[in-house]
Amino acid sequence: MCQFVRGLNGIEPSNPDTGRLAPHRFDSNTGRLAPHRFHLSLRDALRSLSELCRLSILCIVCIAMSIGMSIGLPIRLQASEGSRPPNIVFILADDLGYGDCGCYGQTRLKTPNIDRLASQGLRWTQFYAGSTVCAPSRCVLMTGKHTGRCLIRGNSKDNLPTDEKVFSEVLAQGGYKCGLFGKWGLGQAGSSGAPLRKGFSDFFGYLDQTHAHNFFPTFLDDMDGRKQLANIVPNESPAGAGVASQRVDDATELILQKALAFVEDQREAPFFLFFSLNLPHANNEAGKVGTQDFGFGNYASTDWPDAEKGFAHLVEKMDAQVGTLVDRIDQLGLGSSTLIFFSSDNGPHHEGGHSDRFFESSGPLRGSKRDLIDGGIRVPTIARWTGTIAPSTTTDQLGSFDDLFPTFADLANRASDVPSDCTGVSLVPTLMGKPGEQKQREYLYWSFYEGGMGQAIRTRDWKLVEQPFGTPARLYEINSDLQENHNVANRFPDIVADLKAKMNQAYKPGEGPWVLRPAKK
Repeated sequence: MCQFVRGLNGIEPSNPDTGRLAPHRFDSNTGRLAPHRFHLSLRDALRSLSELCRLSILCIVCIAMSIGMSIGLPIRLQASEGSRPPNIVFILADDLGYGDCGCYGQTRLKTPNIDRLASQGLRWTQFYAGSTVCAPSRCVLMTGKHTGRCLIRGNSKDNLPTDEKVFSEVLAQGGYKCGLFGKWGLGQAGSSGAPLRKGFSDFFGYLDQTHAHNFFPTFLDDMDGRKQLANIVPNESPAGAGVASQRVDDATELILQKALAFVEDQREAPFFLFFSLNLPHANNEAGKVGTQDFGFGNYASTDWPDAEKGFAHLVEKMDAQVGTLVDRIDQLGLGSSTLIFFSSDNGPHHEGGHSDRFFESSGPLRGSKRDLIDGGIRVPTIARWTGTIAPSTTTDQLGSFDDLFPTFADLANRASDVPSDCTGVSLVPTLMGKPGEQKQREYLYWSFYEGGMGQAIRTRDWKLVEQPFGTPARLYEINSDLQENHNVANRFPDIVADLKAKMNQAYKPGEGPWVLRPAKK
């Protein structure tokens, strides 16, 4: 552009045959190159002015983008109406604690790929799973209803009914190709809740959640029924759970390869990929050695108990698979057109001989899987969308799994298809770096139906926990009391009464076992 401007100032003629600027002539009087002198034609003048305007606009845009990147602002230009919506990749870890990743303060477990993802996007500090155990958390995720309203409220073999809409159906109706690879847990084979009847066109993995405990099963489920594997599992349960005596086919790697192939096959069309890991969950059927199916990896030489070395390697393996998937997305040039959302289905487990306290898996929180204090339900959550979400950013915006149905529908331009009884809100303004436009929920709610049962409610500043159900509710100033150690219910009876009323509003008895009852004395 600078050469072009000099040409205008020097009144350099253009060659009518080529449209290029003519060469300078040598001035024998000055010993320098000098432009030819001529009368600039109207056509050349208009062409020159048009080119100057185009290049000037380009420079302005480049400068604006450079400034935006230098101060960490999103640099995505406004898409025109009717433009293709983004691909959506949801990566769900299984029983990964809030404090299990380096980007959330972990120092002994290494998670370089998840940490890199956080450095490239937005890290949530107050994001919550749908429940404190697997199946109901996934039901909240898919239906957009918290556990006071959704249908599957505990670990079971229940199936989502035909008329229960899930967000993958909405995305499919909007032209998305939807693929699920990994753990489902919301519908058995041939049932109304099977993935292929819930908007997914591709599926490979585990339908049954207990089957997903087994990393080396004799079969995996796919679109055509069952794919037989070469593993041998003595005394295998009808669902496929058990402990392999001969380990040949690593189900987690087979599932990863299917997910990678789906991304490559669907890269030309908008797609939704649900990569639903069963890592770092333990193989519960293996008892005290349930974390050791893959050995110890890079942690073999540590002086930790074997169960902890095994758990560390499960996290290491999970992180590597996340890295492989993200790298493939970037290698295909899809980073700027793909929202990657990473989270966990509940707090850290203490199964397979592993103690959640060994690595301080809940980080600054207290509690773990099956607890309604934050260690059981607040989860690591990261969103990356290259060029749209500013890198290395954090947010304390409250979010929960039931927010993801309206969020993904909003991104797919299908917000009008969100059911009226959805309890969540779209988090798109937060993703786009516009917190002032973010709609705020009155509260988040959970109910739990195992053991002594219980329920909890969270607002911006307060958390009320009633676990076991029927016991006096405990009130916490959650932002200053992360470990929920200081019950202030006696000091703020009006707040307790208000939150109890909101609990009663949120909870509707479910079907069968999904009814809160005080423990028998």
